[in-house]
Amino acid sequence: MRKSILTGIVMLLAACSSTGDNKSYYQLPSPAQMAVKTSTGQSQGNRQLWVEQVSVPDYLAGNGVVYQTTDVQYVIANNNLWASPLDQQLRNTLVANLSNQLPGWVVASQPLGSEQDTLNVTVTGFHGRYDGRVIIAGEWLLKHQGRLIKRSFHIELKQQQDGYDEMVKMLAQGWQQEATSMANELNRLP
Repeated sequence: MRKSILTGIVMLLAACSSTGDNKSYYQLPSPAQMAVKTSTGQSQGNRQLWVEQVSVPDYLAGNGVVYQTTDVQYVIANNNLWASPLDQQLRNTLVANLSNQLPGWVVASQPLGSEQDTLNVTVTGFHGRYDGRVIIAGEWLLKHQGRLIKRSFHIELKQQQDGYDEMVKMLAQGWQQEATSMANELNRLP
């Protein structure tokens, strides 16, 4: 009897100690890569866009996924982590989203030449919130033919389920939504 109680306690302690070390890693889902946009062998586009930088503030730049617990308090998760730096994920998915949504454009994360437009994005909010919403906020600055175009964005989406998996999916959906808004603006340029 004593041996079985001791075994039970040891198993309980082992279970408790191992749950604190379970880490989950998250990567923003990338849109499906589209096939080559032209089938004639011509250049894919005559307009060029360099996504120079997507920057995030220090509280988002760490490994932990961020969750806002009150109006003024944020928690950076210890066990729910980004698989790669968030700024890199945001930049890569932005390039992929814009590439898919801007036919006639070559969109890249590297400089393309002297005739390129240059896009810089500052993300100030990319987190879940206590009321079941996710926040995607910031501003972007486009240099186009010597002109500067600056736009702010603030997107709030309601999570359909609880949990970090759902939160990351909704954050990715909001980021894609903002990429669509950027693409619409870029398509209106002369």
